[in-house]
Amino acid sequence: MAGWRQAVELALTDEEIEMLAAIARSRSEPARRVDRAQMLLAYLETSSFFAVGQRIGVHHQTVERCVERALAYGALAALDDRPRPGKEPTITPEAKAWLVSLACDKAKDHGYPHELWTTRLLARHARENAPAAGYKCLANLAQGTVCKILGQEEIKPHKVRYYLERRDAEFEHKMAEVLCVYREVQVLKKAAKSQKSRKPVAIVSYDEKPGIQAIATTAPDLPPNPGMHPTFARDHEYKRHGTLSLLAGIDLLTGKVHALVRNRHRSREFIEFLKLLDGAYPAATAIKLILDNHSAHISKESRTWLATRPAGRFEFTFTPVHGSWLNLIENFFFQVCTFGVASHTGSIQTGARGAHHGRYRGRQSPSCHPHMVLQTR
Repeated sequence: MAGWRQAVELALTDEEIEMLAAIARSRSEPARRVDRAQMLLAYLETSSFFAVGQRIGVHHQTVERCVERALAYGALAALDDRPRPGKEPTITPEAKAWLVSLACDKAKDHGYPHELWTTRLLARHARENAPAAGYKCLANLAQGTVCKILGQEEIKPHKVRYYLERRDAEFEHKMAEVLCVYREVQVLKKAAKSQKSRKPVAIVSYDEKPGIQAIATTAPDLPPNPGMHPTFARDHEYKRHGTLSLLAGIDLLTGKVHALVRNRHRSREFIEFLKLLDGAYPAATAIKLILDNHSAHISKESRTWLATRPAGRFEFTFTPVHGSWLNLIENFFFQVCTFGVASHTGSIQTGARGAHHGRYRGRQSPSCHPHMVLQTR
C-alpha cells in the first residue's frame, strides 16, 4: 500500500516573495507565469498540493511539479518552461553569421538598384548565393526566418538612423567662447541694475530662417459657434505667395528684435542687416554678434563692408559647426513658427512680402514674449 504523500518544505527569500507577488498581480505577464507564481505563494501559506490546486483551479499534480521545479531550479526559474530537445536546427551558426554579415552590407553593393535591403530581397539573395558560398542550409531560406535571425542579432538593415559626425575639432573652444558671451550678458545686466558706468555695448544673437512659406487664406476664418464647432474654422484652400527669408537678431540686453524679411539671404542681405544694426545703435556702441558659419557671414563682400566701419564697431563670435543650438535666436524662431509663421494670413495680401508681413505682425503678440518686438524696413 502506497504511503501518504509528504509535504515538501519550500523556503523562499523576501526578495523572491516580493517578485513573485508582483508577477502574480501583473496583467502583462504570460498567464502561465502568473498561475505558477500564484501556486508558489499559495503553497507558502498552505503546504498542501490538493488545497492549493483547488484554490487556484488546477490539478494537484500541476502544483506538485511547480513546487519541485522551484526546489530544483529556483522560484523564478520555475515560472518558465524548461527547454525541450525539439528538432535539430538545420541552419548552422556559420550560416547565420554569413547572413548577418550580408545584411550589414548595402543592397546596391551587390548589384541591386535598391540602396537598402528588404527582408524579402535578402532572403531571395541568400537562397540564390548561399549554396555557392558553402551554406546549402540556406537554399530554402524563408523571409520569416530571415526576420527571426536578424531580430536575434538586433539588426534592421531596412532602416536608416541618422547620426551627427563631429566636424569641428575646436568645438569645445568655440562653445566656451559663446558661453562666455552669455556670461558677459549676465554681468552687464547686473552692472546696469547697480548703475555702474560701463562701456556701451550691444550683444545680438543673429541667424536666418529661410524658406518660410507665405500662405494666405481664400476665405475668412469662422469664429467658434456653440453647438456646431468649438474651434475656429478655416477653409482648406489657400493661396501661395512664394517663400521668404527672415533675418533676425535679438538684443540679449534689451530683448529687442531687429529683423528683415527678404526673398533671399545672401551676402548683400546680411550686409543690409548689419547696416540696420549700425543705424540702430550709437556710434560709440560696440556691437557683438553671435552667429553661425554661413558663407554670407564670412564672404568677401561682408568683410569688405566691415572694413569700412570703425575698429571695434562689430565683433563676431561664431558658433561651432553643427552647434547652432547654442544660439539663443533659435528660441525666437521657435516662437515665430509656433505662434506666427506656421499659420495662414487673415486675408489675401498682394505680393509675397506683404502677405508675410501681414501674417507675422498680426500673429506676433506682446503676450507671447515681452521682448519680441519686430522691426522691419
